[in-house]
Amino acid sequence: MRFFNLMAVLIFFMSTAKSQELYVFTEPASNMPSKSIGVRITSEGIFKPEFANRLIPEAMIGFNKNLMIHAQGFMSDMDGKYRVEGGSLYAKYRFLSMDEAQSHFRAAAFARVSTSKRPTYTEDINLEGDNSGFQTGVIFTQLLHKLALSGTLSYNKSFESTEKQLAGMPQPDEMLGYSLSSGYLLLPFVYKDYNQPNFNLYFEVLGKTNPDNGRSYVDLAPAVQVILNSRTRIDLGYRFELAGNLPGRYNKGMYLARIEFNFFSVLK
Repeated sequence: MRFFNLMAVLIFFMSTAKSQELYVFTEPASNMPSKSIGVRITSEGIFKPEFANRLIPEAMIGFNKNLMIHAQGFMSDMDGKYRVEGGSLYAKYRFLSMDEAQSHFRAAAFARVSTSKRPTYTEDINLEGDNSGFQTGVIFTQLLHKLALSGTLSYNKSFESTEKQLAGMPQPDEMLGYSLSSGYLLLPFVYKDYNQPNFNLYFEVLGKTNPDNGRSYVDLAPAVQVILNSRTRIDLGYRFELAGNLPGRYNKGMYLARIEFNFFSVLK
């Protein structure tokens, strides 16, 4: 029994010592623990011109310390009544780790492929519900004690066909994405046991540019996060546009609420 208690404490410290890397709107270069499974449900919503909501159920598998995969489904009432819109597969491979006491640097490559029934409303490419396409990119994350900083660069390509294009709306083609994220561990001040809740504060800058015409936008996305018993994660955030000239964006202001459950060392 003492052995299993010790293992539980070790898992706790491995997962929560870098909890400030669990960004709300982006992914870090670090992966979930090896041989683990996670499930989450995300709710995204807009208030203008009228309230609309999207639900994103998601399953995550950590095969080893370097490779993890996400599978997502999308359903929303953004085009009227609630319906299933599509799905997405996401894979991330960590190719660099430089670890020191209370700090580390990680780098990872990722790719996503998505499908969606939604018609074309804007030249922006959102592969989490709005567009069919693929994405690839790199992530760099630096942990410095209680502060974690991360940057992402990505290329997004749309699979949209003219059959889904609305009259007068631009056809999405390709977008360059970039983000800069920061996370700070506010609580606990000192770790005593794995039942202590973690409270994290995040500020993320999210942007995209259309390389064909130079139109772009930059959003600010503050968020808070609570982690309970090292296994349950609760996120709440809101993104809003700081600057941009990309016409037709519906998600200039969008809230995000999420709950996630993790099951460690369950895969053989």
